[in-house]
Amino acid sequence: MVRVLIILAFLGVLLSALALISCLSVEQRGDIRGMPRWAWVIVIIFVPLVGATCWFLFGRPVPVGRSGTAWRAGTGSPQPRRPVAPDDDPDFLRTINIDEATRRRDAELLRRWEEDMKRREEETRRRDPDGEG
Repeated sequence: MVRVLIILAFLGVLLSALALISCLSVEQRGDIRGMPRWAWVIVIIFVPLVGATCWFLFGRPVPVGRSGTAWRAGTGSPQPRRPVAPDDDPDFLRTINIDEATRRRDAELLRRWEEDMKRREEETRRRDPDGEG
């Protein structure tokens, strides 16, 4: 029974430490939900399990990839998120026009590379049949 209590106490301290680190590592103050940062720190320190749990449920910033829209401060309505990279942008991908000739040329080049690799492996096996350096 004592071991279980020690493990539970350790997990409580660990959860509180993770919550405190998470709270202090948020880069922008506006990203923290519910209360200001200093209030979250006090709650996490003085009410360890409840404060840490509340931080993870109600105070932590919403991850970027969680929804397609985000509420921007002062706009009063959700704004669509911009794609992070060009290959994530459907409009950009539609502008890329790869014609059939390019696809055939690329497939032929890949086929030649694979044949060359097989040929080299066969030559290596013939030169050194027992696999020694």
